[in-house]
Amino acid sequence: MAQDNPYEIVEVESYLPKSTSGLRGKVHIRPVVGGKYSTLLHVECSKKLSADYPVGTRFKIRATLTDREDGGQYLYSYYKWPVEVLS
Repeated sequence: MAQDNPYEIVEVESYLPKSTSGLRGKVHIRPVVGGKYSTLLHVECSKKLSADYPVGTRFKIRATLTDREDGGQYLYSYYKWPVEVLS
């Protein structure tokens, strides 16, 4: 059941989660503190953001809020879209 939300520019950052239970990979991407979205929200985007930059790097991406069939919202950004590296 996909949501019909518009794409928007969202500031995100790479981080090391305390627990990776149920997650793939060591480094993940989340919305930044103080932004529109909770830092608990997962972000699906290009793996280059978590692989090619140091942990803690911030980015601006084009993303939309969506959900999975089994529940759970997340931000989605097409992996080939341009990304602005902030720090």
